[in-house]
Amino acid sequence: MSRRTTGLVAICLAAVLAATACSSDDPPKAEPTKASPTAPAAPPAPPAARACYDLSFAEAVEPTSTADPVPCNGQHTAATIRVGTIRPVADGHLLAVDSDTVQQQIAGRCRNRLASYLGGDEETRRLSRLTVVWFSPSLAQSDRGALWFRCDLVALAGHDELAALPRRTRGLLGSSGVLDRFGTCGTSSPAASRFERVICSAPHSWRARAAIDLPPGSKYLGKAAGAAAEAACRDIEARLASDILNLKWSFEWPTKEQWDAGQRHGLCWTPDPA
Repeated sequence: MSRRTTGLVAICLAAVLAATACSSDDPPKAEPTKASPTAPAAPPAPPAARACYDLSFAEAVEPTSTADPVPCNGQHTAATIRVGTIRPVADGHLLAVDSDTVQQQIAGRCRNRLASYLGGDEETRRLSRLTVVWFSPSLAQSDRGALWFRCDLVALAGHDELAALPRRTRGLLGSSGVLDRFGTCGTSSPAASRFERVICSAPHSWRARAAIDLPPGSKYLGKAAGAAAEAACRDIEARLASDILNLKWSFEWPTKEQWDAGQRHGLCWTPDPA
């Protein structure tokens, strides 16, 4: 056999061996499978628009709520009067749900809803113990896209206690005698050290009779404005008292916090022997 023939045989053997190696019994390795992209979690559902809750005072003043609804025909201390959508953008910037700007936005919309929901005139609303609290999503919920807010009607029974609400609350302040149940009363004169503000359905000895507007331009705790309010309050007591020679009254200024928030009226208090 010539060298050329020998060389060709060697080349052919190498080709056969290579082919044999490529066609071995080992199964071919599978290509790695690419994971399909995970769909983003849906935002948590907003709360029900007409629901009731049995909240404690501490739960009512929290910024978020995890309480479950309860039947409105049973014991409850909070009733949802609005569920809306937060607008978390200001000046082109996305704001956190717990930012002051967003929380003030929610507060304003809930307070506006309270007035239209309860009915009655402004004087009745000022004298009542009915108010509104609001809740927004937790930071974790807002990160998932939750943009709801919830406004709940509550009645303040005392300093840190809520009163039970009736089944129907829409237009409540338009009802006759509503302040006998939900008005603002006190355990004594507001000038007394032992004074406690309570709902009028609780035992009490004094009652807030009127909300007196302070003159425009008044300074906080100003003498002239205070004297005018005291005189107006005395006139109210004179019309109510059975003994004109034994008049008792007390004008209560708004707190500094209320004054700074824009409140320009105080309360006229007189004894309520009932």
